[in-house]
Amino acid sequence: MSVPFSAVLFDAYGTLLDLGFITEKAEEAFPGHGTQLSTLWRDKQLNYTWLRTISENYADFAMVTADALDYSIERLGLAASRQKRDELLAAYWSLPSFPEARAALVHLGQKGVRLGILSNGTPAMLEAALRSSGLDGLFDDVLSVDAAGCYKTARAAYQLGTTRLTLPPERILFVSSNGWDICGATWFGYRTYWVNRARQPTERLGVSAYATGESLKELAALFA
Repeated sequence: MSVPFSAVLFDAYGTLLDLGFITEKAEEAFPGHGTQLSTLWRDKQLNYTWLRTISENYADFAMVTADALDYSIERLGLAASRQKRDELLAAYWSLPSFPEARAALVHLGQKGVRLGILSNGTPAMLEAALRSSGLDGLFDDVLSVDAAGCYKTARAAYQLGTTRLTLPPERILFVSSNGWDICGATWFGYRTYWVNRARQPTERLGVSAYATGESLKELAALFA
């Protein structure tokens, strides 16, 4: 299959970096509550990014992540020491990658494709997580929405990619595991690849991804 792309932009969290690690750490901290806590934490984290963007009241992803964790701990009535809370937050800075991620990225790089990340994470969070996951050095561009002062799905956040790469959006394949991110990126003008790891239904927003797979292996196969 011939693909008309000069570059591939990746979301980071849940796409390249495995958030299952957060669930594991939450379970270690609060036995029997790990899945519930990590799910609520992630949902609240995303809700805060959208609320802050709509309200034009930006705070960076490190603060949003901490605020979402504090809310979730209190909402679930969990007893958390400062040390336990800080250890959970630190997990976002030391995430592993999905097992197939590195091989897929190396393959794309060998095909001459320009590789980048466009993420809600702060530059420091992304640098630390890429280093801990072993994916550092594989990307030509690592873009944080900090530069736009708003979160995805705002157009200004997605525009960071076209501005840096100096390419029209249709020449860039945007890759995410998040259905909402696929919608936002498609509305902006990117062609999109949905890594539907959880086999979720398509969002009912009139949007279709250019292609879909259950891992990054299928993405790499597009560039055979």
